[in-house]
Amino acid sequence: MKISPQTTFDALPDVALIQLRPLLQYKVIPYSATTVWRLCRTGKFPRPIKVSPGITAWRVADIRKYLDQVGSKSTEWSAA
Repeated sequence: MKISPQTTFDALPDVALIQLRPLLQYKVIPYSATTVWRLCRTGKFPRPIKVSPGITAWRVADIRKYLDQVGSKSTEWSAA
């Protein structure tokens, strides 16, 4: 039995951290890496946490909250 990536994200606890690559690869968010960083700079996307010099990640709870907010505003994704 194969587990879908979305099911895996849904199973993560809110306190978990997730890096950008899985967020993009498993289509948890519909943006490119460039768009994610642009949205972070403008405050429209959750701020990441610097885990170590080479690792940046987001709290799963922050991503879920963002997705709920975007979903409640409209049924279409908007990067602007």
